[in-house]
Amino acid sequence: MDKPANNQYPIHELLQKRWSPLAFSEQAVEAEKICSLLEAARWSASCFNEQPWQYIIATKDNPTEFAKLLNCLVEANQEWAKNAPVLMLSVARLQFTKNGKDNKHAWHDVGAASNSLTIQGMALGLYVHQMGGFDPQTARETYGIPEGYEPVAAIALGYLGDPHALSEKLQEREFADRQRLSLDSFVFTGKWGETSPIFNS
Repeated sequence: MDKPANNQYPIHELLQKRWSPLAFSEQAVEAEKICSLLEAARWSASCFNEQPWQYIIATKDNPTEFAKLLNCLVEANQEWAKNAPVLMLSVARLQFTKNGKDNKHAWHDVGAASNSLTIQGMALGLYVHQMGGFDPQTARETYGIPEGYEPVAAIALGYLGDPHALSEKLQEREFADRQRLSLDSFVFTGKWGETSPIFNS
């Protein structure tokens, strides 16, 4: 099922087609493709090139590990994410390795890396759904995540599945139109809240 963006201005096809599905096929994702997504994350930009991202990964071919990561998700996300063949957890390192000072850009950089991972996935026919709906403390205890590191987001990825296999409630979400704020509502020039004149040029 395609849900292309109703974009105001031209954007790359991969960005236009990207969306976060709930219905995943149980088809296994090839290890080489998973590594390709992680390689894209690896080459993402970061403050001082600190690369403050770590990823914990679990695939369905290892049911024990998959169940561990699935258990970190909130129940509402477990309902659909259990069908995805791959689950991940992104983690941020909160201090710079060069001087031990707080890295206030770590979460931004982890998000940028995960976005690179997502777009690489689209190029390979894979879809990524990032989630805030997980329990950071459960994740920390399950994986022994040390102090100075913070779980950022859970990730489900795989090939598209049949949306009609979802519950009625989830189908409503899956088939709903995609919505975005207009550009003039969040791009300012001169002062806060003053819409940039670039849109009138």
